[in-house]
Amino acid sequence: MSTYHAPLPEMTFVMNELAGLSQVASLPGFEDATRDTVAAILAEAAKFATDVLDPLNQSGDREGAVRLPDGSVRTPKGFKDAYLRFVANGWNGLTKNPEYGGQGLPQLVSTPIEEMWHSANMAFDLCPLLTQGAIEAIELAGSDYLKATFLPKMVSGEWTGTMNLTEAQAGSDLAAVRTRAEPQEDGTYKLFGQKIFITYGEHDYTDNIVHLVLARLPDAPPGVKGISLFVVPKWLVNADGSLGERNDVLCVSIEHKLGIHASPTAVLAYGDHGGATGWLVGEANRGLEYMFIMMNLARFSVGMEGVGIGERAYQRAVAFARERVQGRPVGTAPAAAMPAIIEHPDVRRMLMTMRASTEAMRAVAYVTAAALDNARRNPDAGARAAHLAFAEFMVPIVKGWSTETAQRVANLGLQVHGGMGFIEETGAAQHVRDARIITIYEGTTAIQANDFVGRKTARDQGAVASRVLDEVGKTALALKAHGNAALVAMGERLEAAAESAKSALAWLLRSYASNPRDAFAGSVPYLELWGHLCGGWQMGRAALVAEAKLTAGDGDPDFWRVKLLTSGYYAEAMLPRVEALAEEAMHGGENALALAAAQF
Repeated sequence: MSTYHAPLPEMTFVMNELAGLSQVASLPGFEDATRDTVAAILAEAAKFATDVLDPLNQSGDREGAVRLPDGSVRTPKGFKDAYLRFVANGWNGLTKNPEYGGQGLPQLVSTPIEEMWHSANMAFDLCPLLTQGAIEAIELAGSDYLKATFLPKMVSGEWTGTMNLTEAQAGSDLAAVRTRAEPQEDGTYKLFGQKIFITYGEHDYTDNIVHLVLARLPDAPPGVKGISLFVVPKWLVNADGSLGERNDVLCVSIEHKLGIHASPTAVLAYGDHGGATGWLVGEANRGLEYMFIMMNLARFSVGMEGVGIGERAYQRAVAFARERVQGRPVGTAPAAAMPAIIEHPDVRRMLMTMRASTEAMRAVAYVTAAALDNARRNPDAGARAAHLAFAEFMVPIVKGWSTETAQRVANLGLQVHGGMGFIEETGAAQHVRDARIITIYEGTTAIQANDFVGRKTARDQGAVASRVLDEVGKTALALKAHGNAALVAMGERLEAAAESAKSALAWLLRSYASNPRDAFAGSVPYLELWGHLCGGWQMGRAALVAEAKLTAGDGDPDFWRVKLLTSGYYAEAMLPRVEALAEEAMHGGENALALAAAQF
C-alpha cells in the first residue's frame, strides 16, 4: 500500500524561488522564518503527516464518525489521539498571534504544512481548519471579553471552533437565514434555530467547541444586511476560565456522506430547551462581513485541499503504475519481458497531467499565500494595498480552479489503477470521494466564479486583472527571449493564452454592463481559464529558474531537468485550454440561457 511522503524539495523550491520566502521573512514580525528554520519545521510536519495522519486515513474512512444516543459523537479509532498529539506539538497555532499563544509564522510557511495535512488525512484536518477561521474572526471583530475567554484555548487547540451559516431552507442563500437571537438583560443573547452541514459541530477531541453562528436580531432589517454573528460555546465558561453549565446546543444528527467519512458533519439545534446563550461579535447586523473573515481564510484552505488531494492521488497512482504489470506497450519487442504499466504511453500521459496540474496548483497557491502575508505586514501602505488586491483576485482561483482541477487529477488517479481503482482497498476511490465536496463547500465553484466576475473583475473595470496579465506577459517575453528553444515555445504558448484571456476580459466587461446574465452564464469557464493561465504563468517562472540553476550547476540537476520537462508539458497540454475556455465563456451563455425552464 502506498505511503504518503511530503514532496519537500518541490515545496521548498516553490516557497523560495516563486513565492519569495526571503522577502516574506523580511516583513516585520516574520524575521524568524529563515530558510533553515522553515526547512526544519517542514521536515517535522512531514514526519507527522507520514507517521501519524496517513495511517489513519483509510481506516477512518471505513469506520467513519458515529453519533451516539446522547447526542455525542465518536470519531474513528486513533483520531482523538492524533489530535492530542497535533496540538501538543504546537501545529494548531502556527500563524496565530503570540499574544494568545500562537507562533506568529507567515501564511506562506503554514501553507505547505496545511497541504501535508490535506494529503495525508483531509478528514482529520477539517477540524483545525475551521478553528483557524473562528480564531481569526474573534480576534479581528470580537470584544476584549471574547478574546480573553476563548482565544488562548482555541489557539492552543484545547478548544475547537466551527462556523454555522447554512440552514435547510437557505442553503447558500444566507439572506434566508431564520435563526433568531433575542437580547437578554445581562448583555447576552438567546439563540433559537437549526444549522446544517456543520463540520466538526460535535466530536470527542476536546471538552468545548466554540460555535460562530449567524442569526437575526428581532429588529434586524431583511436580507443579508440583517444578519449578526454570535459566539455560542458548547459549554458556558466561568469567570475563572473553567467550564460551567452545558449550553442549549445539541447535535441532533450527523450526515451520511459520499466521502470524508471520518469528519462528522453535524446538524445542530439551538434553543430547544430555553435558548442557547451567545455573545454578539462586533456590531449588530454586520455578521456576514465578519463571517467572511472566516470564509476567505477557509476558501484558501479548501483550495489547498485540492492541492493536497492532487498530490496524494498522484503519489498513489505512480506507486501503482510502477508495480502493476499488465499488457505490452506499443513498440515493445514481442519477446521482451512484460513491463509495469508505467511504460504504457497513455499511463505516462495521465501521470504527467496529474503531476503538472498539481505543481501548477501548488505554485499559484503559495504565491497567493505570500501576497496575503505582504497584505498584512508590508510596511509600505501602497505595497500592502497592491498585495491585498492581488490576493483577493487570486483567492477565488485558488478555491475554484484548484478544487475543479483536483477532481480531474483524482479521477485520473483512479483511471491509472484501472479496475483496481474502483476497488476501495487500493485507496484511489477514496480520493475521488473525498475530493468531491471541495468544489461545493465554502461556496460552490459558481459562487466563486460569480464573485470573481462581479467583485474581482467588473467592480474595478478589470484593473487588477489587467495588472496580472501584464505580469504574465513579462514572463512570456522572458521565455521567448531565452536561447533555449523549449523555453521559447513555452513563452509563445503562454503569450497566446494571455491574448485569449485579454479577449475574455474585454468581453466580460462589456457583457457585465449590458447583459449580466450572459456574463454569469460564462463565469465558471471564465474563472477556470484564469486558473489555467496563472498555472502556466507560475510554471513558466519555474522553468526560467530551473534553466538558470541547471546552467549554473546549482543544486540537483535531475530536479531541474524534471522541472523543465513538467513545465513544458503543462504549456503544451494545459495552456491551450485557455483559448477553449475563453470561447466557452464568451459564446456559451446565449444558448445556455435560451431554453425555457420547461424545456429542460
